[in-house]
Amino acid sequence: MCGIIGISSNKPVSANIINSLKKLEYRGYDSAGIATLSDGQINEVKSEGRVDNLENNFDLKNLRGNIGIGHVRWATHGIPNSLNAHPHSSHNVSVVHNGIIENSTILKKHLINKGHEFKSQTDTEVIVHLITENLKTSELEEAITKTLEQLDGSFALGIVFRDIPDLIVGARRGSPLAVGYGPNENYLGSDSYALKSMTNKITYLDDGEFCVVKKDQVLFFNEDGKKINKKILEMSSNETNYDKGDFKHFMAKEIEEQPITIKTGIKEYIDNVNKEINIFNFPWKIEEIKSITLIGCGTAYHSCLMAKYWFEELTNLDVSIDIASEFRYRKNRFKKDTLYVFVSQSGETADTYAALDLCNKNSMKTCAIVNVIESSIARDSNFVLPIHCGPEIGVASTKAFLGQILVLYILALKLGSLRNEIEKKEYQEKIKDLKDLPGLIEKTLSYDNDIQAISSTFNEAKGSMFLGRGYSYPIALEGALKLKELSYVHAEGYPAGEMKHGPLALIEEGMPVVVLAPKDSYYKKTISNLQEVVARGAKVLLITNKSKDEVVSENIWETIEVENTNDDLFPFLLTIPLQKLAYYSALKKGYDIDKPRNLAKSVTVE
Repeated sequence: MCGIIGISSNKPVSANIINSLKKLEYRGYDSAGIATLSDGQINEVKSEGRVDNLENNFDLKNLRGNIGIGHVRWATHGIPNSLNAHPHSSHNVSVVHNGIIENSTILKKHLINKGHEFKSQTDTEVIVHLITENLKTSELEEAITKTLEQLDGSFALGIVFRDIPDLIVGARRGSPLAVGYGPNENYLGSDSYALKSMTNKITYLDDGEFCVVKKDQVLFFNEDGKKINKKILEMSSNETNYDKGDFKHFMAKEIEEQPITIKTGIKEYIDNVNKEINIFNFPWKIEEIKSITLIGCGTAYHSCLMAKYWFEELTNLDVSIDIASEFRYRKNRFKKDTLYVFVSQSGETADTYAALDLCNKNSMKTCAIVNVIESSIARDSNFVLPIHCGPEIGVASTKAFLGQILVLYILALKLGSLRNEIEKKEYQEKIKDLKDLPGLIEKTLSYDNDIQAISSTFNEAKGSMFLGRGYSYPIALEGALKLKELSYVHAEGYPAGEMKHGPLALIEEGMPVVVLAPKDSYYKKTISNLQEVVARGAKVLLITNKSKDEVVSENIWETIEVENTNDDLFPFLLTIPLQKLAYYSALKKGYDIDKPRNLAKSVTVE
């Protein structure tokens, strides 16, 4: 979380830093700050809350300087206020930091004993004083190397120095950091999205590396302080300008974009002429893979859970799923014939990257399913399958979720075909059905007014449940998560058959319960579970598909019918009304939909 920008230029930088912070705000919006060097001193301006507050700060008008750093914060240590906002500075060093310093308490005691005075509650301020102390006895590169050796935890750093006013130092361990190149100026950023507004030439730092950024030169060093050479990557620039257009929120736009993004994903992976899936650069022989482990966090974990059903249906592979934050702390029994698949929108999710790193250290087969192909997870995986969704700015994932499950479904289909575990005719029929999916999603998006009216009931209740069986169960989990993220009301997703094993005790008169029951092989059983909650006074919102068959239950509060497709693809259509339900619930409450409280888009801390 948090966002970092640094600019070294031959002209004033504060305006460009502010513009970049606005692009980075989805990474953190508790507070924001900027520091520049001018007239032989470090000048700071910091504000609690959004970047708009910083931009309107009167002191910003007097902030001069051709070199500076900026930050948007998602609080870890210390409450969100202007005192704890970054940058943090001593008399000659100023630092912005993304990550967590795990030994900050020990280092702070050591530094206080040496006479350093601390002003904030943050772990970041320890870095400031540690560099200041090390500069007393060492030159710049050595002082940075010493400092990094003393820090435990994860970080991306941007550092400026009063006495060395022509450069910015960047350092990375565990959190992403990139360098951008421009005419008579160079950049440091935690996010290629922010840098793309200024340049499409970027270099990514690897773990343990640091860099020295000047307006006309960039130097890179490894963890031992030795100079190294790094490649400059040229990024596509077609995503530079991404705004809300006529939509009130990015999330609303991203929900409506889903037919286009799914169509793009299908176009990228499906060969229409040969009715084949274009995954031909698979780096292993198919017989080398006997099992798959799917790993993700939050919405990406729900994508993995969804994919487990498909892999089990379409292949004979053994399939397991893991929450990334648990994976590296268990005693894993790595197997050479397992493919480890890592799912992440940003490609920078700290827990997921840590799990990938552990697999790489054990020489496992690794595959990344990500939205950002330049990300750390993509770069460090053996094989990458992009989801091709374009930038997703709303913190609550929508189009990226559909993009993830699309690519996972395509991968399951392809492996089933390569392993001769799905008949060719069925394989090609499923490909044909996939090509119809964007149009079905577009039709499902039109069910808008009904959902707006229904959303009020969820706002007024003290809690709600989302139930599904089989393919619908992961979607129930995702629907509950969206409502929690955006409306701040308690919601739980459950397998419908589990209700009688405890959760049924929570059902009371008037409680809203969403039941996902497309007319698939699980339908009759799910309807039986629906009757159980209706009998106890729940207000049931049934989401099913259009059919001539009548629902085998009475007293259903509301029904939403999605379009018809094959059973595999119902999850895509069932997701749409749940996204809109969460959106309209939050809209009616007047909440900040794109930036829900306590959350950030790219989770780069463990």
